Amino acid sequence: GIDWGITRRTAIDIAGQSGLAGQDGLAGQSGQSGEQADPAPVLRAFPVATLWLDEATDVGQAPDAPRAISRIEWVQQTVDTWISLAEPVADSISTALIDALQGQLPEELGTALGGFGPIMRSVGGALFAAQLGQVVGKLSHEVAAGGDVGIPLFEGPGREGGALIPSGVATFAEGLEQDREAVTLYLAVRELAHARLFRHTKWLRLHLTTAIVDYARGMRIDTGRIEELARDLDPSDTEAMQRLVSSGALIPPKTPEQEAAHARLETMLALIEGWVDVVTADAVKRLPGAEAIAEMVRRRRATGGPAEHAFGTLVGLELRPRR
Repeated sequence: GIDWGITRRTAIDIAGQSGLAGQDGLAGQSGQSGEQADPAPVLRAFPVATLWLDEATDVGQAPDAPRAISRIEWVQQTVDTWISLAEPVADSISTALIDALQGQLPEELGTALGGFGPIMRSVGGALFAAQLGQVVGKLSHEVAAGGDVGIPLFEGPGREGGALIPSGVATFAEGLEQDREAVTLYLAVRELAHARLFRHTKWLRLHLTTAIVDYARGMRIDTGRIEELARDLDPSDTEAMQRLVSSGALIPPKTPEQEAAHARLETMLALIEGWVDVVTADAVKRLPGAEAIAEMVRRRRATGGPAEHAFGTLVGLELRPRR
């Protein structure tokens, strides 16, 4: 099997780093926007956001209290969800890649190596796990709220009331000529609206995660393409193998069934985002600069961040709604 502990350790290590400016275009994490960003403004925003949402929607608040969390806590509490989304693809790629590499060995050497196959397969899995850890760690520097990616990442007692990352909120506010507290309050309203929706429609979380996992399991790795790539690949060159895994070259074009599944997923994600947008706009109508902040949210959603694109390349699945 794949040692997903590599993913956890790598992601936590990267989440704890500062000064990531220039790495894959990530925003700098320094001063107020660093991991030591003050959680007080976030905690002050939550009660006001709750009152405004009570006026805008009948969908009640989640029983769990909203939280201010660090980037490392975000990784620790979401990494299992990321692993569950990536695991079917990782298994397929790891098996196909190692089978192709073994096929390049002379027959007598392959027979002599005997049980070496499982070891090689675990190496391929470790490469994928490390790549996923890098992606999740870098994602922690891009997100400001639990619902930023669209899918529900948090699960378990006490975790479903919504969460903001103070350092992420500070970084988001740096790109706006708006009052920092107004930006924090707007993001708090969005996040709590997202949490309320998933609390109210209890089937929605399972519906989304099942659709994503089914999509990933439906992927058929192009073994011919892998065999072609394996001819020029040295199994001892782990850096070359890592580049191959992270490049997306092993992910085949979507099948018609996957295209249909992806379209359904996009529609559901767009409906979720649309509901949150409408409720948030109604709740923050008295907030100065709300339209400018909403435009920045829309722009970020349309473009996505580098780490989010890296996840799409690694797993073959983009999570942002395109509709």
